[in-house]
Amino acid sequence: MQVKEVAGLVGVSIRTLHHYDAIGLLKPEHTTEAGYRIYTDDELERLQQILFYKEVGFPLKKIKAILDNPTFDQVEALEKHRERLLAKRSQIDTMLETIQKTIQHTKGEMNMSNKERFAGFDFSNNPYEHEARERWGNEAVDKANAKIKQLKDEENLQQIMNDLYRRLAEIRNEDPASDIAQQRIGEWYQLLNHIGTYSYDAFKGLGKMYVEDERFQRNMDQFGEGLAIFMRDAMAIYADHR
Repeated sequence: MQVKEVAGLVGVSIRTLHHYDAIGLLKPEHTTEAGYRIYTDDELERLQQILFYKEVGFPLKKIKAILDNPTFDQVEALEKHRERLLAKRSQIDTMLETIQKTIQHTKGEMNMSNKERFAGFDFSNNPYEHEARERWGNEAVDKANAKIKQLKDEENLQQIMNDLYRRLAEIRNEDPASDIAQQRIGEWYQLLNHIGTYSYDAFKGLGKMYVEDERFQRNMDQFGEGLAIFMRDAMAIYADHR
């Protein structure tokens, strides 16, 4: 299959496949005389593994190291993917139940305890923390974690988000690919993944929504005109290079 066909089959962009090729993560076995990349079933199997690992938050460098390891066992990897996704589904089911109870509580149909109000939220295990410590250092992550521990206070959560919006707005005229832009958009990614669970693709899609939905754009641009577009572009670059 040629790159365009693979992109259409899988739902990833041609640019993403070219990036995977450039960093040695997914290199097609064959190239035509005209220079077209040809993907075999073996490459498609590897691409499936890449997407499984991305879905649970592994950075591209780590994925490459895992897949290139001579001891890599595909069946074992699939079993671990299944375990992670089952755990994720269990958490989502609990949160859906929490949402339903909250709706009933708001309507006056039931009384909801404080413990029930926060069922399903898990701040104890962040799979992205190791990467963050490598990139930004222990002190920065420890400070962020200290703030995150207070996130059950909705008012405080909004304050933390607004503070980060302001810090992003300060650099909205910078190149979205610059070090400072990528560092701060990385903080946004970390924050979102303390609140919920976002794969890199979901993070990129969220950035698009910031611009496509005028309500999001209006809310963000109150911190600085053009912030939504800047965040969309920075989020796309961040997601594509992980």
